[in-house]
Amino acid sequence: MTQVMDMMRTLQENAVASCSEQDRMHEALVASQARNEELNRVNEELRKALQGREERAIGDRSAPPSPPCSFPMPFSQEIMDTVVPANAGAVKASFTGVEDPKAHLTAFHTQMMLSGGSDAVYCKVFMSTLSGTALDWFVSLPTGNITTFQQFSKMFVEQYIVNKAPPLVSYDLFDVRQYQGESLKDFLNRFGAQIVRLPGKDEEMFVHAFKKGVLPGPFSESLIRSHPAMFAEISDVSWLTSSLRAKSPRKGEMWPQLSHALIRGFSSRG
Repeated sequence: MTQVMDMMRTLQENAVASCSEQDRMHEALVASQARNEELNRVNEELRKALQGREERAIGDRSAPPSPPCSFPMPFSQEIMDTVVPANAGAVKASFTGVEDPKAHLTAFHTQMMLSGGSDAVYCKVFMSTLSGTALDWFVSLPTGNITTFQQFSKMFVEQYIVNKAPPLVSYDLFDVRQYQGESLKDFLNRFGAQIVRLPGKDEEMFVHAFKKGVLPGPFSESLIRSHPAMFAEISDVSWLTSSLRAKSPRKGEMWPQLSHALIRGFSSRG
């Protein structure tokens, strides 16, 4: 009898569990149907919205285009309204935030001399040369704050003044040395480029530094014996030397004659 009672109790429990499972399945089915109905409703609203947008677009084709949304800029409204002419061209100079600001301004002015333009055009074209952190700095300025290019360039230099290259002094020329394999012409151009950057013109210093920087050889020996007084004299003779060496059928065979010629040339100038 006890076994029969246990079996009946087990069957009853299984029946209750089955009913609970069916109830859960029914609830899940109802929830799924509700979600499907919600999705269908959203899809229908989207379809109607897209259809209405297409209808409005067809109706607005003949209407003039609306002006683009204005983006806050540091330029004044007068500068913003100025149109950059087509002949202004693209300035190749670029500033990312790590270069010398004054050198960048010099390169910008040099390239703008070809096309010119108003003060507002200068502002807009100069803005186009900025990139990276420099452009981030520009767009962070207060809206409408810049009214002239002079003001713009002054703010630019003040922001990046720490990047300015230190001024070259005459003694720095003694660090300019001719490389092994570097032609006399290339060394002369490189040495002369450093002279241009110097504030003063100490010709005696230039000549002495050039003698120290040029590689040992017949030409340097000729300089020691001839004592040129100005760098321009070295420049003239070095071009002559390069020309003669290029025309020599066997390199080096004309150096003795050339050395005497250099000495006579320098002596005659004194």
